[in-house]
Amino acid sequence: MLQYTIRRALLLVPVLLGVTLVVFLVSQLTADPTKVILGQHATAQQMEALRHELGLDKPIYQQYGLYVLRLLRGDLGRSWLTDAPVAEEIRVRFPHTIELTLVSIILAVFFGVLVGVISAVKQYSLFDHLSMLGALLGVSMPIFWLGLMLMNLFSVRLGWFPISGRIDLQLEFDFKTQFYLLESLLRGNWSIFKSLLEHIALPAVALAASSTALIARMTRSSVLEVIRQDYIRTARAKGLAERMVIYKHALKNALIPVVTVIGLQFGSLLSGAVLTETVFSWPGIGSLAVAAIQNADTPLVQGTVLLVAAVFVLVNLVVDILYAYLDPRIHYT
Repeated sequence: MLQYTIRRALLLVPVLLGVTLVVFLVSQLTADPTKVILGQHATAQQMEALRHELGLDKPIYQQYGLYVLRLLRGDLGRSWLTDAPVAEEIRVRFPHTIELTLVSIILAVFFGVLVGVISAVKQYSLFDHLSMLGALLGVSMPIFWLGLMLMNLFSVRLGWFPISGRIDLQLEFDFKTQFYLLESLLRGNWSIFKSLLEHIALPAVALAASSTALIARMTRSSVLEVIRQDYIRTARAKGLAERMVIYKHALKNALIPVVTVIGLQFGSLLSGAVLTETVFSWPGIGSLAVAAIQNADTPLVQGTVLLVAAVFVLVNLVVDILYAYLDPRIHYT
């Protein structure tokens, strides 16, 4: 198992290098940094001096080499707009996106697997038809449209949830970290925790809708395939309770394709957070990336894209390890 994990981890190195190369080359096609930093009225001498200071007058392969060396030191550069370190701006924003994504994936996995299993067990029933219709609608609805509809219904018309933001501004709480939800839970401040849950509810539901639908459809098809196997009939013939047969024997063996979808959906939720955070004014990395793109702040765009790509790659590593845990035969291949 350890050797399998090490082999999979080593495969991440060329993938991450490829990501850095693509991000670097795309950044070369964006706005001229000297115009962004100095403005449109800068002289040619000022622009040339800044290009030399930033190393933009060097050959592109040297620029890429220096870029990779800075990344290895943990230096993501400085924002052209605020002159603040990109790593610091990401450090402040990323925990908010992580909390939103984790809540969304928990909702998606819980309801997706539950609905998928019930639909498979009750195949062609009314519940099966309604749940698969709901899954089709969930896959079809754009995140931004669903977010606006949820906001209009539950915030504007019914007033059950806040329209936007992270927490009620009138509440005072000395946060030590940016993981507000987790910190308030661990410190037992229930009024703050309740406010945070109310603010995260609609963005999490909007973000989780599509993933829930995909997980439900994949779980249903995978469980349907497994429950037709001989060992399931044998388990039933031995007199095991139907719940034990489904959840202990069938579901575990049906989880491998479901785990694949869950891993991919985690990365999709990170990218989908860009739209969700923009709609709900969520102070995460998605809204930070949108602001960076609007302001042509290339170092900040590079940093956010690299971070999301790195998280996506690490999630795939975790999925590979889960494969080996669920099916021990895999780490011998």
